[in-house]
Amino acid sequence: MTRIKKLPRVVILGYPNVGKSTLFNRLLGQRKALVHSLPGMTRDLVTGVVKQSGREYLLVDTGGFVAGETDPISVRVRDKAWEAARTGDVLIFMVDGLRPLSSGEEELFVQLKKLNRPVIVAVNKIDTPQSQPDLSDFYRLGQTDFLTISAEHKINIDLLKEKIQELLPERPEVETAENDGDSILRIAIVGRINVGKSSIINRLCGEERLLVSDIPGTTRDSIDTLITRNKKTYCLIDTAGIRKFSGTGDSREKAGIIRAEKNIKQADVICLVMDVNEFPTRQDARIASLAFESGKPLIIALNKWDLVEKSRVNPAEVKKYVFDRLHFVDYAPLIFVSALTGQRVVKILDLAEEVYQAASKKIETRLLNQFWGKFSQHYPPKGLDGSLLKIKYLVQKGVRPPVFILFGHNQDKLHPAYEKFLADKLRENFKFTGTPVVFKVRRG
Repeated sequence: MTRIKKLPRVVILGYPNVGKSTLFNRLLGQRKALVHSLPGMTRDLVTGVVKQSGREYLLVDTGGFVAGETDPISVRVRDKAWEAARTGDVLIFMVDGLRPLSSGEEELFVQLKKLNRPVIVAVNKIDTPQSQPDLSDFYRLGQTDFLTISAEHKINIDLLKEKIQELLPERPEVETAENDGDSILRIAIVGRINVGKSSIINRLCGEERLLVSDIPGTTRDSIDTLITRNKKTYCLIDTAGIRKFSGTGDSREKAGIIRAEKNIKQADVICLVMDVNEFPTRQDARIASLAFESGKPLIIALNKWDLVEKSRVNPAEVKKYVFDRLHFVDYAPLIFVSALTGQRVVKILDLAEEVYQAASKKIETRLLNQFWGKFSQHYPPKGLDGSLLKIKYLVQKGVRPPVFILFGHNQDKLHPAYEKFLADKLRENFKFTGTPVVFKVRRG
């Protein structure tokens, strides 16, 4: 992967449900934006880097414009889309070829032209070139060179790519580096609905990159935001708030929850955000369990710390309270933050780097067995039934998470309590901060 400086921006705009997210995924070459048959699926700005014919550009998918809508979310979606349009180098104005052009879309196009940016008109959902619908309505836009495409069926997508390439500004925007794919650390910001995940990312970005609202469930998609700090690039993934399906309002939110769970698997580090006013809940425990099962390094951020009366709260007692209930992830560093004031928020990046490096650590077999010789002498290994196991030596066989093979006379599993105690001592001795540790017993 390349280290991004400032790429040309290609922005997809249009009314809801015209196929913007499908086109975004098609141009990007991966299923990143959620695609759903219901309008209003994309609310935030979804971005991705497209490599095309030796050039690269930042592709931006925006939320749908809706004329006349005055609810707070719709207004802010519209504002974010306009913000993206103003900073775009090439604009793709998408319309649905299966329905007439609306007066609102016509007005939107006029306003986009006033930005003095190249505008490509893409008439979508023309699935069979042989049976095109009547497209005369679209000539009202005054632009005769519009493209008829089918984002879903890949029709004329190559022509659209050529048009984008033709309109991209010529400027050296990217510098590459060896092994640069490892230089971007992917951090999934996960948690229940309305705990402040988007606010934390906005604070880290130094701008309102994502929509923030007191209305639960504002983030439906999983959003990637790239930031650079001290020459290190981070990809922050703002995921939809996770809660039980029985509590979700519609199928779009369920799709967001499924995507959030997938993003946990794709991330390098998990940051679980909890609300200081209500923690840890059963859903917090469920999300922590997903993080544990993924084997990824974990940090926990207790947000809204600015609301706490410091003279009456002992941080050490709060930490104990959390890990008494989330004992299975008590290896995770816990940090008290405030997205509102910015207190310690940037520390999330430092901790993410620390736990990722810890999870990537490989320990020499010689050092491991020096540790094991002393440890097993004081604490002989026990099996599931409580009987003593004869373990001769151990080796490390994997990283992220660290995996250790214990060779003995049989393949009985370690007793859970003994396994946790051994993991804690390994972390303490070799600084495996913030990562699960996996043990496997083998005959040998």
